[in-house]
Amino acid sequence: MNNTSMMPREPLQLWIGFQMFLFPLISLTTPSGIGFSSLLFLLTALCVPRKAWAAIAPYWHEIRWVLAAFVFQFALAVAAMVLRPEAGLDSLDKPSRMLFGMSCMALVVLARPRAAALWWGVVAGAIAALPFVAWQRIAMGIERPGGFLNAITFGDLALCLGLVALAAAVDYRHHAGKAALTGLGALAGLAACMLTGTRGSWIALALAAVLFLSYAQLLRSRKLRLLLAGSFALIGAAFFVPATGMQERALEGVADVQTWVDGGNVYTNVGTRLELWKGAAILIEQRPLFGLDRHTLRAEIRNMVEQGKLDPAILSLEHLHNDALQALATGGVFGLLAWIGILGAPFVFFARQLGRGAQAQAHARGVGLPQFAPALAGMLVVLCYFSFGLTEVIFWSLKGSMFYALMVFLLMGLCLVAKTRQATAATLATQRDNKVEQIGN
Repeated sequence: MNNTSMMPREPLQLWIGFQMFLFPLISLTTPSGIGFSSLLFLLTALCVPRKAWAAIAPYWHEIRWVLAAFVFQFALAVAAMVLRPEAGLDSLDKPSRMLFGMSCMALVVLARPRAAALWWGVVAGAIAALPFVAWQRIAMGIERPGGFLNAITFGDLALCLGLVALAAAVDYRHHAGKAALTGLGALAGLAACMLTGTRGSWIALALAAVLFLSYAQLLRSRKLRLLLAGSFALIGAAFFVPATGMQERALEGVADVQTWVDGGNVYTNVGTRLELWKGAAILIEQRPLFGLDRHTLRAEIRNMVEQGKLDPAILSLEHLHNDALQALATGGVFGLLAWIGILGAPFVFFARQLGRGAQAQAHARGVGLPQFAPALAGMLVVLCYFSFGLTEVIFWSLKGSMFYALMVFLLMGLCLVAKTRQATAATLATQRDNKVEQIGN
């Protein structure tokens, strides 16, 4: 591509790169950073709608199922609002905003900014989040700090930033200084998560470790493998340090389960969840196909409490503390399919990108792993949200929902851009070899 053709794209490239950096930076340290970033991406896309659409059109075959999943979620919300007027227009808020999040993917493919813009934003955001929540925990004496979010959501998103920073280290495996900085960002995100006392993230850490180990043989860098191993070893060691509270929280969770099973006190973090799940199972069995709207769901839960079927301790909770159960209870089988879709479709997309990048690494000379890091990061984000949803309704929060949509679509855009650059590099390498061969002849 010549310099003339690059000139119109350069200002947009800088602007999109700035937005990519800004989004993770302000996600946890400002009260409305996630919403502001989503609006900024959308407004930018509305300035160049035809170019943005034309940019992603060639990749329709690869992204169609992901877009279909988000469209299905939105269509289901529209149908629910029509059939259940009591749900109100606010039921469309999250599904519509998540769907509009695809604008950032289109902009990334159009402008082709470097992935470094997102990586350094993630690292900066994770590092900024740590002192922010540490001050609340240590100086203010808040046992479960969460900044401008609740403690669980803050901890979950901090873990996401930490793991994405760890994936970013793949791009800097040949640069010790940059790899160390991404490692620092990863540790900051993991430490911020621990300070919130969020136990649901531990499952995500275990799944992330398995994912990293699965692809470790492709990371042809001893320093990078040591960084990955050291990060997870440090988290494992932190479990045995009393000051972190991890061991205490784990033992407390086991005791809560045993107490609930024995018919004792329900008013514990785990006990209330188990009691809610018991009530959810009853309601799902009664309305498995379409479920109940959230207002009717709460009314039915209250009725069961009044009838003595459930403990009153659960009445203060807004949701069922499990994404799958919440989707089933409020949307029936269709709601569950929508939840599976927005997790499963992106995961399959990133897994395929990761596989293709690995094949190119194995067979093409001069071609590295340009889509490995964003694809790995995307798989980690999806795995995290699946794990969070086991003990929490992470998609209940608008900020949690928008963080997921923006991060997934940004990483998808980076994968598509990397694929194009990889193809271009392979073509240039082939042309170079052909010229050398012709000269030799």
